[in-house]
Amino acid sequence: MNQTLRVAILDLYEGRPNEGMRCIQQILREYSLVKGLHVVSRIYDVRLKEELPDLSYDIYLSSGGPGSPLETEGVSWDNKYMDWLHGLVKHNKVAPEADKKHVLFICHSFQLACRFFKTGKVTKRKSTAFGVFPVHMRPEGKKEPVFHGLKDPFYAVDSRDYQVIEEDKADFKMKGAQVLAIEKERPHVPLQRAIMAIRFNEYMLGTQFHPEADATGMSMYLQRADKKKTVIEGYGEEKWKSMIQHLNDPDKIRRTYSLVIPNFLNIARGKV
Repeated sequence: MNQTLRVAILDLYEGRPNEGMRCIQQILREYSLVKGLHVVSRIYDVRLKEELPDLSYDIYLSSGGPGSPLETEGVSWDNKYMDWLHGLVKHNKVAPEADKKHVLFICHSFQLACRFFKTGKVTKRKSTAFGVFPVHMRPEGKKEPVFHGLKDPFYAVDSRDYQVIEEDKADFKMKGAQVLAIEKERPHVPLQRAIMAIRFNEYMLGTQFHPEADATGMSMYLQRADKKKTVIEGYGEEKWKSMIQHLNDPDKIRRTYSLVIPNFLNIARGKV
């Protein structure tokens, strides 16, 4: 691959205020400086403008977003997203190695990808998962190059009302998919642990958590008077305090931020 890296960013936030898009663009800028690469990126507004990228990019980063990943099935933008994904999978089957397309699906996009690949069951959670949580690696996750350098468990920002459960190991094996990580064990809760990361195939990987979450920016965001009030009203002051504490710990979110997406970009460029 030459010294120009073309990246398509698929924005699924539906025009809502968010930190995700800022963080993704920031990671690409930092990666460009560290690697001495010319990174050309373009944002595609998937939900409001029904924009989707063509096959001219090297890498595709598909964002989180609000709402139900189930209720949009059959909606125009969702249909186009599934058609786009089908086209990428089809392309990768016949393209030479140098032209394979690498995709990272984050949070809402991860749930859509699970729907597309029929890996696990997408369901509504009993309560919203919001905060900084430990993510536990499966044996496959410990061998996954995207997670290279992370500890087990590692910590990640999680914000979701939906989850992916009911892994069928035989079905996953047949499809060539692997569960890489699951949420923390809660022995007192008689519910399945949600899947937190899946490698769908050699070129496509998804995370339920937010690997792009930037500790400094997130900390500043949560300390804004309006955001602090929202979190405390919704989840209590202890949750707010624990999030700030985790965000300021260099061994937690900062490590995840500095490794997962940069590792993914390295792999996509064949630099691992």
